[in-house]
Amino acid sequence: MGLAAESQFHVLAVDDSLIDRMLIERLLKTSSFHVTAVDSGSKALKFLGLVEEEQRNEEPSFVAQKTHNQDVDVNLIITDYCMPEMTGYDLLRKIKESKSLKDIPVVIMSSENVPSRINRCLEEGAEEFFLKPVQQSDVNKLRPHLLKSKVKEVGEEDQLINLSRKDINEILA
Repeated sequence: MGLAAESQFHVLAVDDSLIDRMLIERLLKTSSFHVTAVDSGSKALKFLGLVEEEQRNEEPSFVAQKTHNQDVDVNLIITDYCMPEMTGYDLLRKIKESKSLKDIPVVIMSSENVPSRINRCLEEGAEEFFLKPVQQSDVNKLRPHLLKSKVKEVGEEDQLINLSRKDINEILA
């Protein structure tokens, strides 16, 4: 796989630490990934097109909103675990609960090696758990997850292309 193919992968990096955010952004760009970096889970959700909807006497829920950001194609999310307001674990759960985002691979990173935390994230759907500082060898582990998500997208596009005119008319009716 050449640089041209890898450059089409878009990674959303989430970390409240400016230094860590700059490091992961540099490592990802060195591997020819397109990177968007934000400093909080709520900004990540907003970028992805999810906004919190307050409901009276109920827990807040997240709903997709029609925004220009929803057109952005994110292939992978890498997030710090420990962040104020919303942890990486909370962000992971919101993404996996979303019908439109649940298939995006999520990687958690942390400077703390806590086995119960690592297991909880992996059980909730994280693809990987990296210990900080993240190394280039860690970034190299992202490629199979990116390729898997790209193959799934292509498969879904092929399914749509294979729909007959009758199927399309039935859907539109």
